[in-house]
Amino acid sequence: MTVSPTVRRRRLAAELRRLRARSEVTQQQAASHLGCTQAKIGRFETAKRSPSVGDVSALLDFYGVDSAERDQLINLARDARKRGWWHSYSDVLPEWYETYVGLEAEASSIHTYESEAIPGLLQTREYAYAITKSTLIRAHDAEIGRRVDLRIQRQERVTGDNPLELWAVVGEAALRRRVGGDGVLRRQLEHMLKLGQLPNVTLQVMPLDAGAHPAQAGPFVILRYSNHIDPDVVYLETHVGGLYLEREIELTNYATMMDHLRAHAVDPEGSVDFIQQRIGEL
Repeated sequence: MTVSPTVRRRRLAAELRRLRARSEVTQQQAASHLGCTQAKIGRFETAKRSPSVGDVSALLDFYGVDSAERDQLINLARDARKRGWWHSYSDVLPEWYETYVGLEAEASSIHTYESEAIPGLLQTREYAYAITKSTLIRAHDAEIGRRVDLRIQRQERVTGDNPLELWAVVGEAALRRRVGGDGVLRRQLEHMLKLGQLPNVTLQVMPLDAGAHPAQAGPFVILRYSNHIDPDVVYLETHVGGLYLEREIELTNYATMMDHLRAHAVDPEGSVDFIQQRIGEL
């Protein structure tokens, strides 16, 4: 599993919030000690900015953190400032999406619903190219190719060593939309079935005749982590940015939604038959 500086930054932020509260220090007092603005402390504590090792050291002194805990947090601060492998794609990777790739890099499980497209972690290269070209209508071929390369490299989280657990509910419309033409779609569905045989992958199809369901507002991704310190997060994507939900009520609502989808979609065994039937139509 990749060590993700994004996850480390979130973990450090949570620890800095906890330690400040434990020491009964306000953000303004911490800012005065550090000689910075309160907003800067707020950015540290919400993972919007990676503090320097020096800043973390000064805050730990102020919070009265002992040596053993201090050493762990200093190392965490160093890790949080490292660059992930995805930084090499910064020329085509929007900052808001870079956060998602960083979160995905260390997730222990992903539960996702996609209504109109095959989930990115399950896409073939030619399908990924076709759908990216259709979505980014102003992008040139080189940029599209780079984005596809990034998507393919991300798939190592599913097929590589120590893979995450992926549970995907895919709308029937995604199986019918002829992205790239019949041949591309057929090979894509065959690839899905192959990945669905992996022990860490579960696939379900939500048929069009299943009726209304709570996820009709759009796709979502639930990322979970094995370390209890790292909070789960729900990711929602639009054409202009990503939204990250972390409040308990938000996580609970989306977990309940995913449970509903799994209960009402075709079961995994039946979904294999469903996809095979669709392949036969192409």
